[in-house]
Amino acid sequence: MAVRSRFPAGLALDAHKQQACGTQIVELPLPAHLVLALDQGTGYSAEPVVAVGEAVATGTLVARTGHPFASAVHAPLAGIVVAIEAREAAVEGGRSVCIVIEGNGSDRIDDSVRPVKDPASLGPEELVRRLRDAGIAGLGGAGFPASTKLASARNLGAHTLVLNGAECEPWICCDDALMRSAASDVVLGALILRRAAGAVRCVIAIEEDKPAAIAAVTGAIDGLRDDAVTLAVVPAVYPQGAERQLITTVAGVEVPSGGLPADAGVICQNVATAAAVARWATRGEPMLSRVVTVTGSGVGHPGNVRAPIGTPLAALIAASGGYRGTPLRLIAGGSMTGRALPSDEVGLTKSMNCVLVATRDDIGSRLGAVELPCIRCGDCANSCPAGLLPQQLLRAALADAHDTLRQLGVHDCIECGLCDYVCPSQIPLADRFREAKRRLQEAEAMTKKAADARERHELRQRRLQEAATIEQETFESVRGRARRPGVDSTGDSN
Repeated sequence: MAVRSRFPAGLALDAHKQQACGTQIVELPLPAHLVLALDQGTGYSAEPVVAVGEAVATGTLVARTGHPFASAVHAPLAGIVVAIEAREAAVEGGRSVCIVIEGNGSDRIDDSVRPVKDPASLGPEELVRRLRDAGIAGLGGAGFPASTKLASARNLGAHTLVLNGAECEPWICCDDALMRSAASDVVLGALILRRAAGAVRCVIAIEEDKPAAIAAVTGAIDGLRDDAVTLAVVPAVYPQGAERQLITTVAGVEVPSGGLPADAGVICQNVATAAAVARWATRGEPMLSRVVTVTGSGVGHPGNVRAPIGTPLAALIAASGGYRGTPLRLIAGGSMTGRALPSDEVGLTKSMNCVLVATRDDIGSRLGAVELPCIRCGDCANSCPAGLLPQQLLRAALADAHDTLRQLGVHDCIECGLCDYVCPSQIPLADRFREAKRRLQEAEAMTKKAADARERHELRQRRLQEAATIEQETFESVRGRARRPGVDSTGDSN
């Protein structure tokens, strides 16, 4: 079905996808070594369960976690753990503890890697547990564990699974390539995710500028013959693929401020995540690899590559024709929301859907830009997909006015970068709001810490007072008995 309505605002941007999308997915051979970041891009790390010098097989669990925002990490190749140390990584702050594995040429596969005989026979809770153990994470860029979102959806009674195939960010086309080549995996994964979430229907949403993907997924759905799985063709506008905006377009509901999609009866997962779930079910694979777009004017042959998690980006670029021209930036993600990387020795993470090798032609308009005063043109407000007021947010951010930032809804900013894109004064608004949210979170954490300390102090004072009262009452009782005629201090009669 075609969906013409959409979220407010947004823009149609130059996609820069034609060259990378014109090729088939390349299967990258196993590299000589892998650098597995224990923070896979969410800001939360798993804990290593292997030691330096230990031998691992393909699929061996090397790091586990109990944190809901971190995912388990498995070895994508057989080899030896040669280091567990902090290294450069594609994460906030630029560094993470990493497990480095040197391949030893073995093809040994861990005993835990075996197909799931009948996923439909597993209950939702068992599915969620197994997907957590397999390290299945969101592959749309956020990297949050699928199991956390599925469990939340079940607890809150979500009825609709939205599978996100919009892929609106410029330059990125790995999901498009995946849907064209493995539509049946996407649909099989959708069925498993729907069961795990307890949802009754699934809508696969694809932007209208992806006709080949639409045709492939339509064919897979038709072969399924399940009326509870449908396709929604949505307008090609940025940021259509943002979770809350896509839910508004497809389901016609708005996720409440400060709430979760499940609060609106919806859970959203990426099509690549669904395909990874299918690989887990049919092959028994934990999350060992992903499809990533390698593109930009600074790379020889832009395209899409399936590579093991932890592959050094230098190997991805070499497999895509190597460097070309004079690259200025190496970016994880697209041009709007991507993160600049310190070097090409960084390992591929689950959350990295694109490696953009950018030259001056790609990003030159913003290089060396001089920030000018705001002229109050209102373009930022007109383009904001979250319906915020960036001018007012900027003033509050510069003043560290935390109460005002909360009232203006700074936490609802999705950091899409559209306000930066349209600002004639070259003000880095998204960066300012990202930093304001960080400082606000720190202030809220300090306030909570102080409140908790005050509560502990007051509880201690009450306990001490109660103990003193009991002691005084006991003393008065004993002294009263001692003064009564015929009773000694122990309470015995003479």
